[in-house]
Amino acid sequence: MPVTVPASPALRWVTAALLFAAAGLSVVLPFVSATLLTIAVGAVSVIAGVSQILRLTGEADIKGKIFRLFSGLLYLGGGIWVLAFPVASEVSLTLFVGFLLAFEGVMELAAAATGQGAARGLVLIDGIVTAVLGGMLIAEWPSDSIWAIGMLFGIGMAFSAINLLTAPPSQPAS
Repeated sequence: MPVTVPASPALRWVTAALLFAAAGLSVVLPFVSATLLTIAVGAVSVIAGVSQILRLTGEADIKGKIFRLFSGLLYLGGGIWVLAFPVASEVSLTLFVGFLLAFEGVMELAAAATGQGAARGLVLIDGIVTAVLGGMLIAEWPSDSIWAIGMLFGIGMAFSAINLLTAPPSQPAS
């Protein structure tokens, strides 16, 4: 998928600077960034669980209500578990992130293969690096689980910032 870039040069530079700052912090403090990412996933899961449970009244039949209740309880229970044990949860999250990065890398490679434009080469490099990082994470799991997520996301954010600065601005929809 091609990079969508803000038309405003100032917004591009500010966004890239923030990505570089976050990337630097993630690389320098990988355990902290991995733990914060894990906590964020847990919090989002809790919110999703509460949302599913609140939507019970919108279901017309009992099967729909049961499905929504079990779904909500699963999200809620998983999120509470992750929030209660964030470091232990990083081990599972690391494997998930490895598959996520590998998939994202393949999608970037497909975008580079089908895309045209000045940033096509960088999209290709981004795809290769992201897929390799995902593969490395899967291959080394679970031994590198505590620090790897933060390090890999930091590297990924740095490449995204470079991609953002070198891609041509998006054209308004007609």
